[in-house]
Amino acid sequence: MLGPVTTGRPARARTHRRPRSRILLVLLALVAAAAVLGVALVVVPMLRPAGPRPLFQMPVACGETWQLSTYPGHDDYDVDFFPIEGEAWGRPVLASYAGTVTVAGINGSLGGRTPENPEGPRGRGGGYWVKIDHGGKWETQYLHLLEPPLVAVGQKVAQGEQIGKLGSTGNSGAPHLHYEQRRGWEKVETYFDGEPSGITTDDREQILRRVSNNCPAVS
Repeated sequence: MLGPVTTGRPARARTHRRPRSRILLVLLALVAAAAVLGVALVVVPMLRPAGPRPLFQMPVACGETWQLSTYPGHDDYDVDFFPIEGEAWGRPVLASYAGTVTVAGINGSLGGRTPENPEGPRGRGGGYWVKIDHGGKWETQYLHLLEPPLVAVGQKVAQGEQIGKLGSTGNSGAPHLHYEQRRGWEKVETYFDGEPSGITTDDREQILRRVSNNCPAVS
């Protein structure tokens, strides 16, 4: 009787492979953890309370008297600045407070209103504009500038530093500065030199006059 047939090769040891399903579960867990961490990095800073209000100044030259106004259909707390005297086109637009530029570019489209063609076609949105982060979840916005901003994203600016020139780009009917203050990305009533501007709701026309105290620091 013949014995068992052998090939002369050693028997291959059986290996235990980790099931693919277990690997997939680990990968899914890692992805989920990364997603939760990403959401936390975004949400947690938003939940932190805003810091104290900076001592904002009007975004125009020291000692000048300007008209602050709003009108029905303008968003609540938006302020339009018009000079009381002199030419509006090209007037210096100044930083209300020290901070870091986070936007310096075009919002919407520019249109064609210029000093040479003041009745040119309107654009859309804010035209040339600047946004400054002042820390503590406070920021300011400056819209309808005449030309490309004089500052760049990431640039540190001092209070009173010129960031642009007054114009009428974007959806604007006349040369002026559209200005906003925001706390935690929400618009709030503007304050200048520690006092409320008085421009609040847009349910009626409001026109005020104030003198700018955005003056160079005395050394």
